[in-house]
Amino acid sequence: MKVLVSDNLGEAGIRMFQEEEGIEVDVKTGLAPEALKSIIQEYDGLVIRSATKVTEDLLDAATRLKVVGRAGIGLDNVDIPAATKRGIIVMNTPGGNVITTAEHAIGMMMALSRNVPEGTASLKAGRWDKKKLQGREIYNKVLGVIGYGKIGSIVADLARGLKMKVIVYDPYVTPEQIGKAGFESVSLEELYRRSDYITVHVPKFKETIGLLNKDAFEQMKDGVMIINCARGGIVDEDALHAALKSGKVAGAALDVFEKEPPGICPLIEHERLICTPHLGASTQEAQTKVAVDVAGQIIEYLKYGTIMNAVNVPSVTGDLLKKLKPLLTLADHIGSLQTQLIRGPIENVSIEYAGDFKELDLSPVTTAVLRGLLAPVVKDDVNFVNAQVLAKDRGIKIKEIVSDTSEEYINLITVRVSTPKVTNTVSGTLFGKDKMRIVKINNFRLELIPEGHLALIYTLDKPGAIGSFSSLLGSKKISIDQMHLGREETGKMNIIYLKTNVRISDAVVDQLLELPLIISVTRLEFET
Repeated sequence: MKVLVSDNLGEAGIRMFQEEEGIEVDVKTGLAPEALKSIIQEYDGLVIRSATKVTEDLLDAATRLKVVGRAGIGLDNVDIPAATKRGIIVMNTPGGNVITTAEHAIGMMMALSRNVPEGTASLKAGRWDKKKLQGREIYNKVLGVIGYGKIGSIVADLARGLKMKVIVYDPYVTPEQIGKAGFESVSLEELYRRSDYITVHVPKFKETIGLLNKDAFEQMKDGVMIINCARGGIVDEDALHAALKSGKVAGAALDVFEKEPPGICPLIEHERLICTPHLGASTQEAQTKVAVDVAGQIIEYLKYGTIMNAVNVPSVTGDLLKKLKPLLTLADHIGSLQTQLIRGPIENVSIEYAGDFKELDLSPVTTAVLRGLLAPVVKDDVNFVNAQVLAKDRGIKIKEIVSDTSEEYINLITVRVSTPKVTNTVSGTLFGKDKMRIVKINNFRLELIPEGHLALIYTLDKPGAIGSFSSLLGSKKISIDQMHLGREETGKMNIIYLKTNVRISDAVVDQLLELPLIISVTRLEFET
């Protein structure tokens, strides 16, 4: 079997491939996309970091490819749905660089506070700018940590050791869980208002793009310091530049950028910005660890069929995976739907299996529910291996109930998710061998196929409701491919499931909500 290493990989990982009997490895880094596409059909495994783009076009040419392994966490450069469709396992190494990234954030904060880059530059230029470069202490200052995942929690702990006062915002972690660790849970607005320093540790997705924008900076203390070692684009760079120019932000430290490399631009040239070229994970120790991890995982899969740290399939044997695959997809989609319908930190998840499951081991199905539930929130940090651990780390209590009877369906998976304010229930089943259907959302009965461009619309149960939104969508050249109506058991509200030819835009959602009989509109997206 042949493995291609297309990005720079630690020598220890390459050596593992070279020494493994039955594995042949080629190291060809820096290939242009067309050059990579011309040779990819020769390989069973592909090892990447962030430079190689694993596109659908590349995967079409990869006729032998069985596994893609990322030496690191982020998988923005891999078309995971396209890989899944072709039966290609996608793995990452989620634990390899969390400590080094957290340390980099603290290092950037220290360098920013004490003007280390400017001091170095002035001395090398033959100057002695001692008075000009007076810094500030971090002792007893308030550090606002946005995102209390693996890296954010380590940053908070390191800052506590530096005698900083740490406050945390994470809407998906309960205040009790944050309090148990010894930190204060606050709203985002309070974090902006109180923090002397703000460090960002959230994944990049729709809700976090531009999170630190003009409005956010206006809510902050004068003289606040900003650190971003997470993902480019979470901090609006134009708004940050304006805040630096006005003095609202006294200094900023960036390791990541909206465009990488960013080139020369006004933000980069600002004297109160310090920056590094995405070095958060770039330590010798971290690169050795992720190289060893990814090599070990790919060898185990290619030689023995063992799946570890895969983001698109659970860690199970091949035979069980075949039997469970339709249930795993359904469970993952139910979890994803719950996250899109519910708001606030999740406290409890109850999963009920009712009907004929043929004495299957359902623990991977439970993991699939949790993976679907957490993936929209923590993105590339979550996979089928660590979903259970991440859920418990966030203080989520998990309960499984198995019953061999189901009144209406051969098999039924019901997932109840509770936050401090609300409980939401979603039930799904399989028609035939693999046809997924969501059949109940709270008190609404329906048949929702979780794929494509979807929306759920709540309306008052009155004449004209359906006609009003159908006319509006038609006027915007949005056609309804499928529509299914469910009615609340009390008969006061309707829920309408729509599948449309294109995604309904934000502007059209706003217009729909202005219609008198429309209560709410929720767009739904699912990985395929």
